[in-house]
Amino acid sequence: MRILYIASEVAPFAKTGGLADVAGSLPAALARLGQEVKIVMPKYAVVDEKRWRLKSRGNLIVNLAGEVYSFTLWSGSLPGTPVEVLFLGNSAFFNYSGLYQEKGKDYPDNLKRFSAFSRAVLEIPRQLNWYPDILHANDWQTALTIAYLKTHLKEHAAYERMGTVFTIHNMGYPGLFPASEFPLLGLPSNYFTPDMLEFYGKVNLLKAGLVLGGVLNTVSPTYSREIQSPEFGYGIEGILQTRRRDLFGIINGVDYQQWDPAHDPYLPQSYDHDHLEGKRVCKLALQKECKLPVTEAPVIGMISRLTTQKGVDLILEMLDELMQLDVQFVILGTGDPVIQRDLQEAMQRYPDKLSVHLTFDEALAHRIEAGADLFLMPSRYEPCGLNQLYSLRYGTIPVVRKTGGLADTVVDAIPSNIASGKATGFMFEAASSHALLTTLRLAFQFYNDRSLWKRMMRTAMKADFSWDQSAREYVELYEQALAKARGG
Repeated sequence: MRILYIASEVAPFAKTGGLADVAGSLPAALARLGQEVKIVMPKYAVVDEKRWRLKSRGNLIVNLAGEVYSFTLWSGSLPGTPVEVLFLGNSAFFNYSGLYQEKGKDYPDNLKRFSAFSRAVLEIPRQLNWYPDILHANDWQTALTIAYLKTHLKEHAAYERMGTVFTIHNMGYPGLFPASEFPLLGLPSNYFTPDMLEFYGKVNLLKAGLVLGGVLNTVSPTYSREIQSPEFGYGIEGILQTRRRDLFGIINGVDYQQWDPAHDPYLPQSYDHDHLEGKRVCKLALQKECKLPVTEAPVIGMISRLTTQKGVDLILEMLDELMQLDVQFVILGTGDPVIQRDLQEAMQRYPDKLSVHLTFDEALAHRIEAGADLFLMPSRYEPCGLNQLYSLRYGTIPVVRKTGGLADTVVDAIPSNIASGKATGFMFEAASSHALLTTLRLAFQFYNDRSLWKRMMRTAMKADFSWDQSAREYVELYEQALAKARGG
């Protein structure tokens, strides 16, 4: 099959979160299965033409709501793969320093930026004379490609036969805009209704994908069920319940070329499940790098957006009590300014136990995964999560809330799982600081039993969440979407 994979961010070119990791890994896995894949994304200011050896493929002109937009089409490749990456450049839209926002504030022209981008995507097949079988759009930024396929290009035979797949990476980011901006989309007026893109008087771009996508999926089986409930559905659960037969959950995979302690260039020493000595070296190095005392105390790692969704407020509630224990805590990430301030103040109170890094640092992220003993993810909801998967491979035992992809990928250390040798981490259910601290205390007891802890580490490191299995499941979705589009 020919697949056009559309994403607003793709690693290693531009990244703010897990979407970029998926968009940089899944197409490569699909190519390994013999699929013909091209990726398309915006050409942001951070995308360096010389570094990625981009070549111009001409210009595209689109007319949207009476406005004419010009895009430059660039071509490169996903490093180490045969996958072509296409970049759509427009200096008025994509020369900002950020992708979607700056200093915590969304760019005011985001609706116009991503609607014009989505419309321009559909000109690429004609420009290259390469017509895909499947359009695979991701999240609100690219959901309109499906709407434009069904409106602007509905009478073009080559487009009419395209199947569509829409992936929801996080329901918490629906792409909401004022109703006054709806005319900028260039869609029929009947698209601004509760059954379509209207949402309590606003434009909801995510709904374009949910209502119009041929097949829908999200990034874990548990999350696909959770988002059909009021707690996790953000007011759109009714649509998802209606479309439940078209809604699937596929766990994200891990790129073990990048995330494997056996050959990780960021680590002071490599290791694997049969040779754990290197993990101790990584722990000592992390303690020194973070200016923490070199002790045998368990080190907790956390790499996250610093938001209440990620449960960081629960950590702050119990942090003083946690710091009374023999433990060290390393946190990496950025997010809510109030949470950042509270963590900085806590680090001043506990300089020998808490190390906070308010930045994005890829190398340090790898060293935390390798050097920590436990990895903390107390998320209120987590569509899939990637860091718990990285942690498993690095023998860093996850402590997670039982939700979404965390529930699907971590095997809880309950007695039956311990006895059968299947346990890989610790889970708690209530979104409370008490439940979190209680579970951490239990994990510390296990940590002090070195024989049991090493068994858990080795079991975790043998878990396989490579992209190959997930890619096969995506191929099945594409086949369903294609059959649906062609009347099968």
